[in-house]
Amino acid sequence: MTLVAENTKSMTAPKDSDVVLSVQGVSKKFCRDFKSALFYGVQDISSEVLGLRGDHNDTLRKKEFWALQDVGFELHRGEALGLVGKNGSGKSTLLRIIAGLIKPDVGTVTVKGRVAPLIALGAGFNPVLTGRENIYANMSILGLSREEIDDRFDDVVAFAEIPDAIDSPVRSYSSGMQARLGFACAIHTEPEILLVDEVLAVGDMRFRAKCNRKLHHLREKGLSFVLVSHNAQSIFNLCETCVYLSKGELIISGDTEEVVKKYEEDLYSTELVSHEGDFSIPQKPVGESLGVDITRLYFKDLSGNPCESPKTGELAIFCVEYKANISVKNAGLVLVIKEVAGEGDILLILSSFNDKIPLDIKIGRHELQVHMPHLGLTPGSYIMQVFIRKDSIFTYDYIESFIFKINSEIAMGRSLFHQSRTWKQIDI
Repeated sequence: MTLVAENTKSMTAPKDSDVVLSVQGVSKKFCRDFKSALFYGVQDISSEVLGLRGDHNDTLRKKEFWALQDVGFELHRGEALGLVGKNGSGKSTLLRIIAGLIKPDVGTVTVKGRVAPLIALGAGFNPVLTGRENIYANMSILGLSREEIDDRFDDVVAFAEIPDAIDSPVRSYSSGMQARLGFACAIHTEPEILLVDEVLAVGDMRFRAKCNRKLHHLREKGLSFVLVSHNAQSIFNLCETCVYLSKGELIISGDTEEVVKKYEEDLYSTELVSHEGDFSIPQKPVGESLGVDITRLYFKDLSGNPCESPKTGELAIFCVEYKANISVKNAGLVLVIKEVAGEGDILLILSSFNDKIPLDIKIGRHELQVHMPHLGLTPGSYIMQVFIRKDSIFTYDYIESFIFKINSEIAMGRSLFHQSRTWKQIDI
């Protein structure tokens, strides 16, 4: 089965001649056992030499698994395609197949033009060689002659912002410097297709903005690229179309907003252990409790009833039920909220210690509540870390990942948070 990701922002459908990348029914398998992998490798090489490769590539041998199975889509000239999926879904494997680093066991990949893979931090760099030597080595691998590299060398160094370190070994570079140099080398080969795997998340905001401006300029010249990112906002900003992979299979492709919405819904539904909006925590084994244990997490709505998904802009009450066999003075509650599909950045911290509101833990079963009159989180799925502490340092109990969903009945556009507001017109 082949699914085609169409450019939804184009007024007319792209012509077949504009297809620069065609992935047709691609499958790739790997082996979990090292000794078996070596044995299968020898078998495959022998089959390749004898011209028999492909006869049994569509079946799994013992201890093998499908990293990709029957994946297909097309990329058109000037199009930006996003790849989303949980870790282990096959995104990086697919990029490596497109880059020609590994072969698919089943299916075909057809590429028109030069491909520049930027699929790992500092990929292709020799840590012993200097930055200057690595530029020549890396760009020659990507298909440029020495004369072409000479012409572009100064531009690469200027873009990477490492003039003072260009003659130092790459092993002395920070991860950000390596990422900048790798990105600069890739884009200055003037490829038809650029493969980007999470590296745009590296570096400060100013450099990320610089990379995005460069990508925008290259896209105007007809560059196509495939972007892998856990940051939904990056996918929204850069990609018109998107492909969602899960456990090696293509779940959905097409318009970015629809695909990312499906991806976030799946993250929410598969990771949240809940019953009608409640998150009940199993009782700790004897000896592990420090005297205060979180037993239940849930939201209440306007009516004070438990609700599965609070709404943007409305009152939300977050409840932390606990069981204690000791009493604690100067205790507190800390909530740390992150996006499920983001890069792990903290969006919001709510701390009774920061607000200088002392809470007392009482013996028995009780509940701590956080009242939010106007919930500012936008629609989507979130991860919350919950801590009950004493004096902001000593932790009695915590929940690493309470996953919840926010709904909305108001238009949010691309806003990152909701600001409750009223509009007035005053005559002066």
